[in-house]
Amino acid sequence: MSARKIAKGIYALWYREFKVFLRERSRIISSIFLPLLWFVIFGEGIGTIANVGADYNAFIFPGFLAMTIIFSSLFNGAYLVWDRKIDFLKEVLVAPLSRTTTFVGKALGGVTDAMLQACILLVVGIAIGMPFTFFNVPLVLVMLIALAIGLVSLGLIIGSFMESPEGFGLVSSFAVYPLFLLSGALYPLDKLPAWMKVVTHLDPATYAVDGLRSVTIHASSLPFVTDLVIVLAFDVVLIAVGTWAFNRMKL
Repeated sequence: MSARKIAKGIYALWYREFKVFLRERSRIISSIFLPLLWFVIFGEGIGTIANVGADYNAFIFPGFLAMTIIFSSLFNGAYLVWDRKIDFLKEVLVAPLSRTTTFVGKALGGVTDAMLQACILLVVGIAIGMPFTFFNVPLVLVMLIALAIGLVSLGLIIGSFMESPEGFGLVSSFAVYPLFLLSGALYPLDKLPAWMKVVTHLDPATYAVDGLRSVTIHASSLPFVTDLVIVLAFDVVLIAVGTWAFNRMKL
């Protein structure tokens, strides 16, 4: 198959995912409202007693950007389950496209959806005075894209093994909350017990949140480039596993 046909197939799948996203306004609203709700509750609640060496609201806001990516990226796997349930995926695979090409198209659509939601929250953050500037916003976007690529792949991995939306929701919830709560989004990691530090360092969102703080409030454990390289390494692993799972998926 020529590169041009592969590119057209990827574009068609990306466009379809994008159109589905635009039709679900309630999903867009909820994906912004939930992080903002958590931000207000934790910022006004824990913020009164927290001592993180910086403004607590500015400290946790990068975590809620990551939260938006986590929730929206993994949720895209549910569309894969529905596509199989209504036999849409069978129709796609009748076309002369490999499953790897189909995976790439759906993954790019999921990354686009997640980034649109994160960008809305980023604009809200700028409006309420969070420390985003003309210089650090591009780096913030790069880190969010890197996180979204890996987590969309994870969502597709889970979706490829699930046969019902209910099963997907149950399994994905076991991934969503640990990814967010163990990322250090709400608290610094340096004072955690040793065993918990090990767990947090297995979480790719930990490095994304650390990188976001590095370029916004200049409070991080690792340099931004190191965080980004680690997140990209997670991406490579998850893309490889996702492609394998997609090729073995039963229709």
